[in-house]
Amino acid sequence: MMAQYLTLKAEAPDCLLFYRMGDFFELFFDDAKAAAATLDIALTSRGEHDGAPVPMCGVPVHSSEMYLARLIRGGHRVAIAEQTESPAQAKARGSKSLVARAIVRYVTAGTLTEDALLDARTDNMLVAVAQVGQEYGIAAADISNGRFEAVAVSAAQLSAEIARLRPSELIVPIGFSLDLSVVAHPFDRAAFDSSRAETQMKRHFGVATLDGFGTFSRAELAAMGGLLGYLDHAGKGTLPFLSPPVHRSMDAHMAIDAATRESLEIVQTMAGQRAGSLLAAIDRTVTGAGARLLAADLAAPLLDRGQIDARLALVAWLHRDGGTRDHLRSALRSLPDIGRALGRVAMGRGSPRDLGQLRDGLGEARQLRERLMRSMDRPALLDDLLPALDGHAALVDHLSRALVASPPTECANGGYIADGYDAALDELRSMAGDGRRAIAALEARYREQTGIGSLKIRHNAVLGYHVEVPAKHGDALMREDSGFTHRQTLAGVVRFNSIDLHEQASRVAQAGGHALAAEAAHLEELIEAVLVRKSAIDAAARALARFDVAAALAERGAEGGWCRPDFAEGRCLDIVGGRHPVVEDALSRNGQAFVANDCCLSEVDRLWLVTGPNMGGKSTFLRQNALIVILAQAGSFVPATSARLSLVDRLFSRVGASDNLARGRSTFMVEMVETAAILSQATERSFVILDEVGRGTSTYDGLALAWAVVEAVHEVNRCRCLFATHYHELTRLAEKLDALSLHHVRAREWKGDLVLLHELAKGPADRSYGLAVARLAGLPPAVLARAKDVLGRLEAGKAKTGGIAAGLDDLPLFAASMAKDAPPADPVREALTAIDADALSPREALDALYRLKALLDDS
Repeated sequence: MMAQYLTLKAEAPDCLLFYRMGDFFELFFDDAKAAAATLDIALTSRGEHDGAPVPMCGVPVHSSEMYLARLIRGGHRVAIAEQTESPAQAKARGSKSLVARAIVRYVTAGTLTEDALLDARTDNMLVAVAQVGQEYGIAAADISNGRFEAVAVSAAQLSAEIARLRPSELIVPIGFSLDLSVVAHPFDRAAFDSSRAETQMKRHFGVATLDGFGTFSRAELAAMGGLLGYLDHAGKGTLPFLSPPVHRSMDAHMAIDAATRESLEIVQTMAGQRAGSLLAAIDRTVTGAGARLLAADLAAPLLDRGQIDARLALVAWLHRDGGTRDHLRSALRSLPDIGRALGRVAMGRGSPRDLGQLRDGLGEARQLRERLMRSMDRPALLDDLLPALDGHAALVDHLSRALVASPPTECANGGYIADGYDAALDELRSMAGDGRRAIAALEARYREQTGIGSLKIRHNAVLGYHVEVPAKHGDALMREDSGFTHRQTLAGVVRFNSIDLHEQASRVAQAGGHALAAEAAHLEELIEAVLVRKSAIDAAARALARFDVAAALAERGAEGGWCRPDFAEGRCLDIVGGRHPVVEDALSRNGQAFVANDCCLSEVDRLWLVTGPNMGGKSTFLRQNALIVILAQAGSFVPATSARLSLVDRLFSRVGASDNLARGRSTFMVEMVETAAILSQATERSFVILDEVGRGTSTYDGLALAWAVVEAVHEVNRCRCLFATHYHELTRLAEKLDALSLHHVRAREWKGDLVLLHELAKGPADRSYGLAVARLAGLPPAVLARAKDVLGRLEAGKAKTGGIAAGLDDLPLFAASMAKDAPPADPVREALTAIDADALSPREALDALYRLKALLDDS
């Protein structure tokens, strides 16, 4: 047995091996130690190997999903080794033959389909990355519902796109060396061959060309090939259901890098929790599929105004018609998750219950379509989606006739095919039922015949049907003329068989076995009927999810008095009465009101410099406007009195930072890296929020950096920007930068106490109120008194010398400084940078070398 185990373990060296032993999955050696530690179960031993006890632990097969979920969350990968033959078949091969076993499946974080292993409201993305030349291909799939997409990106865009997808598992070719924020699993490099991948894709989707799905680059094809190859490996040759791949363009949605997603807490907080995020604050969906789609919408706000308006029109229609919205949400609330049920069926892991969910979900979808078709003034997106809910009548009727009302999860014991569907099956069930009734009559006869009132006929998996009597009556049935044959003696009972019982039991077993086989055959037919329509079912599932998202956003808008945003050309962001949805939600639970503020950025006033005390609301103001932009371009109403904006192509947030010790970066280094990314990537259509740039170093260095960053954003990036700072010296820039204006959060001192008004006003703050905030924080009076004395002396010195900003009045303009500091052109360096070394043939490499030498001679 141990030799068989070690052979299987060699096939999956990076996985914990679940080795099937009867009703248990057992683990040995280091696997047992790791599993026992993660699961907090007993670690024991079984036998010896090389003279040492073999560590062992095990989990019951019937509850293995619970343990698998904990192991996957603990970062483990699991290989399932099942028995591939029965003990009787093994015995037929030889008296001492071991039951054959094989790995039937690899369970990893990105290949889960079972409800018990998944979060119903969160996507479970498997992502593959491949590089071809200077381009990176990303393929992503959620095999629990068939979502499949691909996108090509540059090296600079790679981390942002991976942050959008939030992969549960990331796979890369062996030898892939790019530093990614997510731990990657290396996989066979051959699977990432783009030519092989194209052939594999055509075969999987049954098409002669992929042109109907979009034009994919070699990098995208390589990534899709790697993903399909990994899924084939994990499923041991069984591929899941995947929708035709959606070709995504980076120009189709707003670019949001990983740092911005983290600081804005769009779908999860910095602590990794859903609660407290923007998603949690607006999520009113009533289905798991709707919740997953809402998260995807927030993660990838649109750049196509037509698509945004289509989503907003559907939300507005449901916002106006509360009755239709309530009815729709009530109908959706009762629907099963047909997308994930289809995923399990397609993977060969479906159960009768999954088929029942498809029957119920598609049947209710058809009724929902009929009700919505009677509505007036339907928006275009609704009319586009409604046809997907129709066309399933024949399949629903078939499943309704074939299945019982509430099919079981397990199919081994039968009972899921409805009476009347198959006359032959009904006859088999009748025969089995008659046999069981005959056995019950036999029990009564034996009691009367023997005079033993406690005699019972029982059944178990080992002995089958047998007669059982208390031990004190055992001798009476042991007599040769009793008509009973002894089978087993236990502590308190004795068990027997009889000829009549054996005959009746054989009839029951035979009829029951035939009935189970007939049900299994019907199950296969029903699964095949479902798979024939898998694309149409998938479309219905997606339509229902979109309805749920639209109704949920309409509900949230009605709850909070949100408005429909309007989009305009140019560069504007005109928010009246804007509010932070997460902060407002938290305050409302405590009975407090949120102070709304306006934000009006335009071509001539695109950079706001915001000053004021800590805790005054600067960071909240910055974040709320960024979140309003995300909501608007995701197709949602927004928390404001009115909102008018032009499309934002990239969103950047540098608000708060912390050490990244794993990468050897201090807080200040993280801040500078994020700021550098903004200055190098922001365009005129971007929106940037910057908070306290330069605070992590000395005062002079910090002010110098903040000054230069403000000038660069104004003169070079020329994007809409909110810049919060405590460096009041920066307010001098308003005299030089024509599109910069000054604003502050209001605060007052009243009888020695600081009153924070959280209101935004024009002009600079009169002072920072730092000591007043320190008093609120509870600093000792002696420390505050000393700080006040020091502050007075510093301010007196500032009055004499002009302060730390002395000498900046005659500073040349930023553009002039850039021209002066620009390095001279280096044609050799530029030519070297332009060479794609991986794409050169030997002859082309030699020609390039001659050109470089000629350039060097010329220079």
